[in-house]
Amino acid sequence: VQLQASGGGLVQPGGSLRLSCAASGSIFRINYMGWYRQGPGEQRELVARIVTGGSTIYADSVKGRFTISRDSAKNTMYLEMNSLKPEDTAVYYCGANLFTMATAPSRPYWGQGTLVTVSS
Repeated sequence: VQLQASGGGLVQPGGSLRLSCAASGSIFRINYMGWYRQGPGEQRELVARIVTGGSTIYADSVKGRFTISRDSAKNTMYLEMNSLKPEDTAVYYCGANLFTMATAPSRPYWGQGTLVTVSS
């Protein structure tokens, strides 16, 4: 199983970016997918998560500015980030908890990070 994140870059404060994360490989069922971020000198934190049924949760710091969505048919997740602030600068990672087969327990998988820099 591979998770491929893309869409990071440099953006000015107040700007927008859209991150994508595509899951591929032997996937039986995805429980949930999520975006996490790690700023300089900080621990990795949850940004947003979406479960298979469509329920979402967001970190308080991004509520109202970020929107997580998922295309189940493509096993792809998105993070629409608006009104970006310098404190949003971080490496953003996508993660998923999924089953690779019906008879095995689910487990987490991680993609490589994509750097988001918010600066003027």
